[in-house]
Amino acid sequence: MNNALEKLSKYLKLESDRRYDNRAVLGGLQRMLEPWQEEARKEQLPESLIDLVTSRLRDYGRLSPSSRYEALRGLWTRLRENYPDLPSDLLRAPSTDPEPAVPPQSSPATAEPPPGDAAILEPEAEPRAPRAAVKAPPVELSAPLTEIQGIGPKSAKTLAKLGLQTLGDLLWHLPRRYDDYTQLETINRLWYGQEVTVIGTIEAIQVREVRNGRMKLTEATVSDGTGSLKITWFNQPWIARRLKPGRAVVLSGKVDQYLGHLTMNNPEWEPLERRQLHTNRIVPVYPLTAGVSGKWLRRVMHSVVARTAPHLPDPLPDSIRRSAELVPLSLAIQQIHFPDSWERLREAQHRLAFDEMLMLQLGVMRQKREWEALQTEPLPVEDAWITSFKERLPFALTGAQEKALRDIRADMSSPRPMNRLLQGDVGSGKTVVAAAAAGMAITNGAQAAFMAPTSILAEQHLQTLRGLLPSILEIPVESIQLLIGATPEAEKARIREGLDSGDIKVVVGTHALIEDPVTFHRLGLAVIDEQHRFGVHQRAALRAKGTNPNLLVMTATPIPRSLALTVYGDLDLTLLDEMPPGRKPVETQALHPRERLRAYSFITSQLEQGRQAFIIFPLVEESDKLDARAAVDEHRELQETIFSRFRVGLLHGRMKPEEKEQVMRQFRAGEIDVLVSTSVVEVGVDVPNATVMLVEGANRFGLAQLHQFRGRVGRGQAQSYCLLIPDTEDATDNARLQAMQSTNDGFQLAEMDLSQRGPGDFLGTRQSGFVQLRMAQLTDLQLIEKARREARRLFDQDPELHMPEHRLLAEELERLWTIEKGEIS
Repeated sequence: MNNALEKLSKYLKLESDRRYDNRAVLGGLQRMLEPWQEEARKEQLPESLIDLVTSRLRDYGRLSPSSRYEALRGLWTRLRENYPDLPSDLLRAPSTDPEPAVPPQSSPATAEPPPGDAAILEPEAEPRAPRAAVKAPPVELSAPLTEIQGIGPKSAKTLAKLGLQTLGDLLWHLPRRYDDYTQLETINRLWYGQEVTVIGTIEAIQVREVRNGRMKLTEATVSDGTGSLKITWFNQPWIARRLKPGRAVVLSGKVDQYLGHLTMNNPEWEPLERRQLHTNRIVPVYPLTAGVSGKWLRRVMHSVVARTAPHLPDPLPDSIRRSAELVPLSLAIQQIHFPDSWERLREAQHRLAFDEMLMLQLGVMRQKREWEALQTEPLPVEDAWITSFKERLPFALTGAQEKALRDIRADMSSPRPMNRLLQGDVGSGKTVVAAAAAGMAITNGAQAAFMAPTSILAEQHLQTLRGLLPSILEIPVESIQLLIGATPEAEKARIREGLDSGDIKVVVGTHALIEDPVTFHRLGLAVIDEQHRFGVHQRAALRAKGTNPNLLVMTATPIPRSLALTVYGDLDLTLLDEMPPGRKPVETQALHPRERLRAYSFITSQLEQGRQAFIIFPLVEESDKLDARAAVDEHRELQETIFSRFRVGLLHGRMKPEEKEQVMRQFRAGEIDVLVSTSVVEVGVDVPNATVMLVEGANRFGLAQLHQFRGRVGRGQAQSYCLLIPDTEDATDNARLQAMQSTNDGFQLAEMDLSQRGPGDFLGTRQSGFVQLRMAQLTDLQLIEKARREARRLFDQDPELHMPEHRLLAEELERLWTIEKGEIS
């Protein structure tokens, strides 16, 4: 028989057995038309017959049961004229079967026991379809879960483990994946491995104990007229009380095999007389916790979505929905939880992702607008100053540095404070550009402050600035000072006094810069290095030391274009995408674990030439949970055996700050030959004499981290090397390790890292005020561009969102952005 006709006959037979109640298919018989038409055309059914089926079933739901029978009988007669093999006794008149094919249960049971209270939904109530019209007034999304009928304190406490406190939390508790149980098959057509739905009748069911009573098996035999299937549920004896012989049931799951017979283990199931939530559809799978089962939570979600989603106000004005081709929010929420089709699900996902990206873009645009509204004192310099500065440098600037200088000069000449991100790979020369910006401020009688995340990095900046600015600007070396936590109190007092009087022109420091009572005479420039290491409030505290000072933030982490358009969209961006001439690229090689001794031998040869090396481990100490090499244990072994002739140092995050700084000073001074470390060494360490970076457990690190590790070497004139050793032999082919071998381009690696691991490493605490993205992907450039276009159009029209049609949008923006105004960078 033609597959499309066989499926149609199955639907019609079930409709006949159900006495034409239009519930053989979820949502009504007409709902099967679209997928059926597609299959019928694939099976090359004549278009005239497809049109006939469509015309008879399109308005089927509006007919009375007797009229439905007549419509189907006429349709079936026409089909049998073309296909005589079709059964003649498929349909029965309603009058010939006075009782329902499936007797109603006097007390339909819940799908399974709830975790705490008697029931979340009334057990007798049939779950409504998510799209059903609900006339009850909407519930406040801030209402506690206990206000939902059936959720008591115990259930609410259990749901709180998932972070669900309010009705709104529940509505936005989105599925983590979906199971496709839309493929309805007869038992005789099943095959091993199928994800499928079967409708049949319970022939027999029993519970038996195995493993000396430690496990109970509920075993059932289900038949549908074409064959029978054995079903097994593990440790769910209560199912036998729900499913008695003779009861029709819908089963969805994976077809398994045992002793040559097809079976189903632990399938989802529902009585046929109920509208299906767990079977015969695209089934949502939610994040769970102990005490909350998927089936129970799905019924809760269905009830809440059905009652709440139709009443949700839509914050997007009609103009944006039309322009961006988006479905209404109420429909998106319904379909994201209980999709009618994969196409509807994609539409819902796109709508919710667009909303998040639009809010992110609007918030960033608002921040940039607020920054641009600020006023500051211009700090201009003449062309002759720029020429003199460049001529007095001991090296020539790259083209990228020249452009950065032009950008910064234009910014600082403006009455609007600079808000610029200087982004450059390790060794691209960011500090020199920042030094030029400091020179512009000093020339105008203002001061500059450099804030770095570690004392080591702050000391490096101090050395660079003292090596450049005094000779170029003809200022005393003492006018450039270091302020860190370890600075003696008497020295701190002297520095604070110099900053307050204006005698100190440049201060370099750590968090100590933002601690009171540090005050500036006239702060004109704030430079923040490795800015993702600082929180929003810390950056704002440094800016607050002056009157809207110019801000230059720097990062050595290449930022993918999608992030530059979104999370960093409020900053003007300058790229240092050229390396200084003569800088040799680091040679990178991924080794097998069995080649470790070869790597040690190579390091020894470098040490014998007077060079130094890093060895990075993923753990501080050995772990029972992770099979990875640890720094503390390996340090001891390496010092006593492999590198016994050399000095091996140890650095890790559990050491006290002063201990870490002491080790780094020794390494930089050449008093340590090999530095064994964890990822704490990732940022900012500049040791030109180090030529080898060996990373153990390299497959455990992201590309951004591996690239930062590699950037710790290759900072001198000698050729440098990066050796990557994974945990296991087969991990040597890890895609990240292969990418590290193939390119030194940090931007290319950053794009790969973003797509593989998400944006976490790039964001740091930058936008801590924005609610976490649920649907939007920061790798989706097409969505970002679309949201950016709509946000720009909206912002140009109504930047304050004061127009009546934008009121809900403004409220949503305030809800999602908890960041204080002015805290931009």
